[in-house]
Amino acid sequence: MATLSLVSVLSESALRRPDNVAIRFMGTSTTYAELWEQVRRTATVLAERGVGAGDRVAMLLPNVPAFPVTYYAAQFLGAVAVPVHALLKAEEIEYVLRDSGAKVLVCAAVLLGEGAKGAELAGVPVLGVMDGGDAEVDRLDLLAAAAEPASLPAQRDPMDAAVILYTSGTTGKPKGAMLAHISLIMNVETAITESFDITEDDVTIACLPLFHTFGQTVVMNCAFRVGATMVIMPRFDGASALDLLIQENVTQFVGVPTMYIALLEAAKKDERRPNLRSALSGGSAMPLAVLEKFEEVFQVRVLEGYGLTETSPVATFNQKNWPTKPGTIGRPIWGVDADIAAAEVEGRIELLPPGQLGEIVVRGHCVMLGYLNRPEDTAAVMVDGWFRTGDLGTRDEDGYLTIVDRKKDMVLRGGYNVYPREVEEVLLRCPGIAQVAVIGVPHETHGEEVAAIVVREEGHGVTADDIRAYGKAHLAAYKYARRIEFVDALPLGPSGKVLKRELVAQYGKA
Repeated sequence: MATLSLVSVLSESALRRPDNVAIRFMGTSTTYAELWEQVRRTATVLAERGVGAGDRVAMLLPNVPAFPVTYYAAQFLGAVAVPVHALLKAEEIEYVLRDSGAKVLVCAAVLLGEGAKGAELAGVPVLGVMDGGDAEVDRLDLLAAAAEPASLPAQRDPMDAAVILYTSGTTGKPKGAMLAHISLIMNVETAITESFDITEDDVTIACLPLFHTFGQTVVMNCAFRVGATMVIMPRFDGASALDLLIQENVTQFVGVPTMYIALLEAAKKDERRPNLRSALSGGSAMPLAVLEKFEEVFQVRVLEGYGLTETSPVATFNQKNWPTKPGTIGRPIWGVDADIAAAEVEGRIELLPPGQLGEIVVRGHCVMLGYLNRPEDTAAVMVDGWFRTGDLGTRDEDGYLTIVDRKKDMVLRGGYNVYPREVEEVLLRCPGIAQVAVIGVPHETHGEEVAAIVVREEGHGVTADDIRAYGKAHLAAYKYARRIEFVDALPLGPSGKVLKRELVAQYGKA
């Protein structure tokens, strides 16, 4: 049987660069040699608890060093890592544990309140890490400190599942996307060679949640593959992030658009600037106005990419070996096809010529094995060998893709399609607007009305009439937002994406 395991991402760097700092966290440093030993000791303890090849190790861990230790210890044993969203409640945790068939839950002490309850409901044993918490559980980290390091990683087939990541569940129960070793390793390799200019001398920041696919692959796995240093930030906010970028001499920033917006806001009050060498954006479409402003303020080129949990995650990127086209999500990465298909056609893929609007579809090494225990859901998105993303976009003659919006976010006003991202792009250039999310709300006459949920710039008194007038001047009559709501902050998910479903639930009833 062929062997290729995600654990090699870390093990090879530990052999080549044992003295390089792998992790910096709240004033502490861990070298690659030290990290690799912690992983092997942890693997010994997990094996003693019955974890073996193919078993699922659930991880309820925030951004702390225990995350990579547990993640790679599972890979060492040939087990499957199942990261769990750190904000879930007990019943939600129970669902993930049952659905994944978890053998054990490794839980941070600060999350044991919900984690231990969820594990008890699911009948799954718990191992704790770190100090704190009320629940009495065995401490994996303390047991590992006294254990002998395991010696030889398990042999795995490249098509074996390495990680199961649960989608957000916006249309029902979360689904577990099964990602193979080959998919995750190829995502790292192509990202490094084709897209990201990261080396062993770089310092990257893990401000994205590591339990999310973006943080895992693009930050953690890419950094460990080349032997770079990863600075772990437990919780993101703009001012703290700017300070950490400077204090830790970070050279690479990876984030979602809302994080770039927060850094720009912080930069208005703090004249210091980090010495960034590269900046990478993904997770959702970056407004062009934000990209241009960030490049001006921080003097670094921002490269945009695109992907989903189901694509490991990177599918396209503005790559260093091709001309950059700001405002696009670049070209497909090596070994992957990404194209535009007719969105209304079901059961087959009908590719469209350049310039036409349709659904972004992806095929290649990055695509998941399928949804765990959900053959019908898998069949619905895997058609003719392509993965249907649910995102609308276009492709130009050079193969560069541009996201227009999510299919489900499109607003149908009076029979006309309105794409929220287009409206947001315009409104973000309106003086006084710091952030905006555009949604559709019910309307007696038009079916749906365009609504803009706005966060004002600090100290600015922009009014609803100002915003309506600006939109009317720059958009077709059926597109501009008639309804304006002001909020102090937009609801964000753990990866920094705006949770539009919460805004629809709140404002769609009025």
